[in-house]
Amino acid sequence: MVERIKREWFSNIRADILSGIVVALALIPEAIAFSIIAGVNPMVGLYASFCIAVIVAIAGGRPAMISAATGAMALVLAPLVRDYGVNYMLAATVLTGIIQIIFGICKIAKLMRFIPRAVMIGFVNSLSILVFMAQMPHFMNVTNITYVFAAITIILLIVLPRFIKAIPAPLIATIVLTIAAIMMSVDVRTVGDLGTIEKSLPSFSLPNVPLNLETFMIILPFSISLAIVGLIESLLTASILDDMTETKSDKNREAKGQGLANIVTGFFGGMAGCAMIGQSIINVKSGGRGRLSTFIAGAFLMFLIIVLGDWVVQIPMAVLAGIMVMVAITSFDWSTFSYMKKAPISETFVMLLTVSIVVVTHNLAIGVISGVIISSLFFVAKVSKIIVEQHSENGAEVYTVRGPLFFASVEGFLSSFDFSKKEEDIIIDFSQTTIWDDSAVGAIDKVVMKLTENKNKVTVTGLNKSSKRIVDQLTDMNISVH
Repeated sequence: MVERIKREWFSNIRADILSGIVVALALIPEAIAFSIIAGVNPMVGLYASFCIAVIVAIAGGRPAMISAATGAMALVLAPLVRDYGVNYMLAATVLTGIIQIIFGICKIAKLMRFIPRAVMIGFVNSLSILVFMAQMPHFMNVTNITYVFAAITIILLIVLPRFIKAIPAPLIATIVLTIAAIMMSVDVRTVGDLGTIEKSLPSFSLPNVPLNLETFMIILPFSISLAIVGLIESLLTASILDDMTETKSDKNREAKGQGLANIVTGFFGGMAGCAMIGQSIINVKSGGRGRLSTFIAGAFLMFLIIVLGDWVVQIPMAVLAGIMVMVAITSFDWSTFSYMKKAPISETFVMLLTVSIVVVTHNLAIGVISGVIISSLFFVAKVSKIIVEQHSENGAEVYTVRGPLFFASVEGFLSSFDFSKKEEDIIIDFSQTTIWDDSAVGAIDKVVMKLTENKNKVTVTGLNKSSKRIVDQLTDMNISVH
């Protein structure tokens, strides 16, 4: 236990602290922007980012992953805030956390293995595109100096890591260009232009809503959506960081940690949140590897607001937007184009579909679930091909069945038999197949019944143990395995 705490918290102190500071700077404009999307005060997003980051740092299952208020969750919350107000949003946030803890207890992480690689690639690329698109408003109707600051930011992020490795390049770029903007009094939009930042800590309060069934039924659909969207984004982001850092994460613990974080956030005036792929990648690429980096990101966020608030509001948005543009560029899987040339058309289609749906709807859950469903349909179509070979042996007509027999392949199975045969010895050999479901058993019943009606002697043979078990359970035929 002590060794694990040392490894997860204190094995990378300097880099974790510096990377956490970088992430904290990037969280402020994002949290404010997501608050605006949800239709709430900017402090709601900032409080959420503080609470979620700190709680997940302690209770989450993926060290160095950054969780806070996110655009995906804000989009789900917006209609609830518009129709019922902030207090219903807080209640929905608490219920979201409870649902996520239940998912974690039920070991929802097992479902991750059903997400195909094509969907994972689509998820990563769609998020990169969304991160890039989210920065575009910061470059519209602005002064020319804004583009200069953004360009310098990107150049610094490319050049500095080659010469300075002790301090993350985004931190250097933010400090240097903020000082330059203040000293030169340049006309650029700043963090302060996004909304008013109050220098106060979040305080505990119960959501001011009626505690009755009507309230529960209002917030339940939103909470279920939030829980699913949040866990999909969090668990997929955890998988990406697993690959980047070549380490493993406890995804069931992550689900419970996300749930606890949302419960606490709802009681401290924050909106529901989840993992953020952009900030998580910033953290890892800046050297963050342990839980300390996530904790520092949340704690330093509040330090910036309360102690350095007057300075924070003067950070040029062009600098922070430039950092996020680089995150979008570096997190995009550029090997996708070679993958599309080599992969089957069905896999390419699933990947492009996932990207398209996520980018159009800004809803990760819809995109990922759609990708999984379409991929599953392609898989079913691929494996549903069944072959029934016919030959004569010792005076009997033998039908050898090859391929899995289940609901999608029963039509091909049925069409392979000649039901006009009469008074013959017919053997159906299942030694090269497996019976998977009730539809398959029903098809076997139908074949045997139609053939015996014409006074044929029908023998079913070759069933393996699992096939015989399901046939015995679902049919009255007396079948023996040879």
